[in-house]
Amino acid sequence: MLRTTLACALAVGASLAALPASAHKGPDPLARWVFNNDAVNGRTCKAVIGPDARIEGGAEVVADGLGESLHFSGRGSMVVVADDLLAVKDKLPSRAMTVSAWVSIEKPQEFGGLFGVLQDNGGAETGWLLGYDREHFYFALATDGADDGDGQMTYLRGSARHERGRWAHVVAVYDGETMELYVNGELDGSSDAQSGDILYPEHAAVTIGGYRDDNENYPHAGSVREVAVYDSAATGAWVEHEFSHRKNLVALRPERTRPPGRADAFNFLVRPYLQYGTKHEMTVMCQTTTPGTTVVHYGPTADCELSESSDNLNEIQEVTLSGLDPETQYFYRVESQSDTGETVLSDVSTFATAVNDDTPFAFAVFGDTQWNAVVAARVASHAWAQRPSFLLHAGDLVDTGTNDSHWTQHFFPSMHELISRVPLFPVLGNHEQDAENYYQYMSLPDPEHYYSFRYGCAEFFMIDSNRNVGADSEQYAWLDRQLDQSTAKWKIVCHHHPPYSSDENDYGDLWKTNQSTRGAERVRPLTQLYDAHGVDIVWNGHIHSYERTWPVRDGKAVEAGAGPVYMITGGAGGGLETPAPTRSFFQNVVRRGHHYVMVHVNGDTLEMRSFDIDDRMFDTLTIQKPTAKTAD
Repeated sequence: MLRTTLACALAVGASLAALPASAHKGPDPLARWVFNNDAVNGRTCKAVIGPDARIEGGAEVVADGLGESLHFSGRGSMVVVADDLLAVKDKLPSRAMTVSAWVSIEKPQEFGGLFGVLQDNGGAETGWLLGYDREHFYFALATDGADDGDGQMTYLRGSARHERGRWAHVVAVYDGETMELYVNGELDGSSDAQSGDILYPEHAAVTIGGYRDDNENYPHAGSVREVAVYDSAATGAWVEHEFSHRKNLVALRPERTRPPGRADAFNFLVRPYLQYGTKHEMTVMCQTTTPGTTVVHYGPTADCELSESSDNLNEIQEVTLSGLDPETQYFYRVESQSDTGETVLSDVSTFATAVNDDTPFAFAVFGDTQWNAVVAARVASHAWAQRPSFLLHAGDLVDTGTNDSHWTQHFFPSMHELISRVPLFPVLGNHEQDAENYYQYMSLPDPEHYYSFRYGCAEFFMIDSNRNVGADSEQYAWLDRQLDQSTAKWKIVCHHHPPYSSDENDYGDLWKTNQSTRGAERVRPLTQLYDAHGVDIVWNGHIHSYERTWPVRDGKAVEAGAGPVYMITGGAGGGLETPAPTRSFFQNVVRRGHHYVMVHVNGDTLEMRSFDIDDRMFDTLTIQKPTAKTAD
């Protein structure tokens, strides 16, 4: 998203300035929803006034010490007032407006939404939204007066910090000239960047408990007690008066009671999986539905008589097992406990520590699992059947990195059969959006967006190609040093964007013109390091097809052993792409179709075998290191 205008919050004192004469002192709202058991019936919320709303996903009425509210899980839950604003246009303000809401936030996010209707896609910015970011509430608005042709939105961010789990009364006010944001009865920021009538999108959903437009969907994690929208601008006195009715909510402890009849809610949201395995360590991670502590029981038999624990109370939990023996099979199971004493216990699973330099091993490679959990699960199952030592993932693990449900409902369920038994070594793709979710779910060496690891006689260098990788960049300098210092027999690099690609249109539409960069020029400076330091294979994703190049050196195809082979393996789930109509100089094998790759390493020999979605092998490659000659 392009944030072309950002209004800074203006600090205010104790006095509140009144708005112009158009401000209301308490007229009926255009629409109002109060979320309690009287209003909510199944998947429908009956409005106090205005249109009834539809409840999606795991939103449910919960109780606290002062009443009831609708709790949003953050995993696809949302309230939809209308799938398209045209259906409720008469219930939306046209110029002056006030939006009032009682809300709590359990998981801050960069673009959290509470109530609104908007499109914010690149330079096209229309509509309005009451929302929050990782620290503050905001009021987003686009109007005719600031229209630059396709709309320009102001994100008015307040200065008061929201507290996790605490109730807050948040009010957005616009009188046709001035935007104001109030938090708990006090003015928290104002802006005159917008003026005139509200500029609405041609189409957009009207939602409560989420930020949704055509290309983004960020569900709210927290609770909403009530929401109202008016077609006039409130005065500061009115906002203060509204807050006073329920100001005791602000002091309420951040807890909630499960609704009657609900089954035990404490469970694994993400079942245990493995991260960053070495010869002597393995990291076990999981996520529970509410914060808890975790014990990992493990050992050389299924009795799992040893244990390691983490006392940190978190939803996403991480325990590193240390002091392990190399190339050894272990058994493990995870036990998590909530702060109220509820427990959940996983099934027994297995893992193996990394091998010594002289022991053969194998690993699976795929990328771009994205949204397609069905295909990803098939690929993972086929790969697991071949018993790899670990999984190398070339990025785009999910479709939208900021969307919790894409991790909890797409990626981890589809990968469970594989990554519950072998460690996952990923790189960031563009679809991860550098989201906090990635860094929460992954446990990798600092700074996590780039790192290296040694496995057997190979060393792997994992690069974030979303960031700068030019010759003057931090990653370039780091990679230059690491490759120079590496003593591994095999040097393998992985990053999401391919320096060389035969794709039909990602780098120039080769069905309409003969002009194409045939790969991401932005990452091509890295190839100088690969040539200089004898890199053997470079793994990429991004293009949703399969490609194996000839060895390439100095931008030219060369004979076997004279340069690195570039591999695109972006076929583990994303929508498929097609090669260009003419052959690239570097092209050896291209194929449209979902797939995965197995790599087998034994000393001087590396064998690569590629399989389609039906587990049929369609490509092979053997690379043989030259045998050192002995003196006569």
